[in-house]
Amino acid sequence: MGSASLTVLFNGVQNVLRKPLLGLSVAALLSLGLSTSVHADLPDFTELVKKNEAAVVNISTVGEQPDRRSTGAPTDPRLEEFYRFFGPPNGRGAPGNGRPANPRRSLGSGFIIEEDGYILTTHHVVDGAAEIIVRMSDRTEYEAELIGSDQRSDLALLKIEADKDLPVLKMGNYDDVEVGQWVLAIGSPFGFDYSVTAGIVSAKGRSLTSRQTGDYVPFIQTDVAINPGNSGGPLFSLDGEVIGINAQIYSNSGGFMGVSFAIPIDIAMDVVDQLKENGRVARGWLGVEIMELTKDLAEGFGLDRPRGALIARVMADSPAEAGGIEDEDIIIRFNGEEISRAGELPHWVGRTPVGEASEVVVFRGGKEVTLSVVLGELPENPQTASSGRSGGAGQQSALGVTVRDLASNRRNELDVDGGAEVVAVEGIAEEAGMRVGDVVLRMKGRVIDDADTLREVTEAAEPGDVIPVLVLRQQGNAARRSYITLRVPEEE
Repeated sequence: MGSASLTVLFNGVQNVLRKPLLGLSVAALLSLGLSTSVHADLPDFTELVKKNEAAVVNISTVGEQPDRRSTGAPTDPRLEEFYRFFGPPNGRGAPGNGRPANPRRSLGSGFIIEEDGYILTTHHVVDGAAEIIVRMSDRTEYEAELIGSDQRSDLALLKIEADKDLPVLKMGNYDDVEVGQWVLAIGSPFGFDYSVTAGIVSAKGRSLTSRQTGDYVPFIQTDVAINPGNSGGPLFSLDGEVIGINAQIYSNSGGFMGVSFAIPIDIAMDVVDQLKENGRVARGWLGVEIMELTKDLAEGFGLDRPRGALIARVMADSPAEAGGIEDEDIIIRFNGEEISRAGELPHWVGRTPVGEASEVVVFRGGKEVTLSVVLGELPENPQTASSGRSGGAGQQSALGVTVRDLASNRRNELDVDGGAEVVAVEGIAEEAGMRVGDVVLRMKGRVIDDADTLREVTEAAEPGDVIPVLVLRQQGNAARRSYITLRVPEEE
């Protein structure tokens, strides 16, 4: 309710309190005024739904779905719905629950993007299906051909053969989407066809995977009620344009909890073009591991504030290495686009054509350096490090970390040339978050070849120094690079 409406309502209440009109109670007038004001401020979605619902379809499959536990799907329970948009609500036959899947079941939604029968939906709705059935709003059914599917963006393109021109939806533009605007979804939650839900855009550019690997979809976050079966359905603006494809929910329970995510339509149409032409999607690849900068890290690297993407690792024989990008560089611009957060970089890299030279501006040693990097194609299996242990005596540094040389077999396992393994922590190092088992690779801009190198760096530290430290840390079956900061106390 706008401030003007509130003022009118308040003045009306004052008048009623002085002189009741027509025998109406104050409560009745308040109810009448509140209802009228709210009704005037809320949008009417009826015409939008009438004009567009015929181009939204229900998608079901024939054939068992694969067990998601073996596909490398995200294990974060809050994102589990990414691979679990299924119905009916009792969950029988749900993938990965140890029970046999039903031979045919309603899985999700989709929408027509071209009159000759091209339909857009999500990858996980049709993944592993032997047969795909598309049901229209008039209950006509068609068997669909899978033109192509892309797991990284979670998008799939279908084609049906109809004896008439089909209704299509109008595509919008992600750049025009604003946080706070009204949006509407049409889909089949729990198999209830053509259900309509509405809400607002909560945020833009959400990245939902690890900072090391990045994510190639800048999701639109909304509070539109999205449930199993909505996946693949359109997200509309008030202009009746599709601005996104509903794909994920953020939930601990498996049901809607006020946070939903949609794939921007611009990215979806880029994927559609590649699937139609090649049946697959090629993405630009830089070949780096990145992480977000904290306030302390930004200070340690001499940056005015936390911004950009910090390079934790440049992969061997990668486009980044060939283009001159180095460990501890901070990418602050990519092809003219400012990189405010690390998660924004993969979005721009992934949308850049393979083989195209890109201008990359990095912050290095207190100065901006402009590089030209020719992107490669994102490989199917990015490099990961292995686990292992080493032995030997350690030596303690001045900052409370005890390290030892990394054994040669351990270096081979981790694919590193040097490093010092942490065997004990206390004091400053412990407070900074360093752990036993970490392998220190760089410290204060210097490569750590062995325990002696680390000791030299720490002994040269001055009171008040903020020291960025690159460590390789075991996380499950893989080792990940990340930065921590050691802040040397000021002298009293």
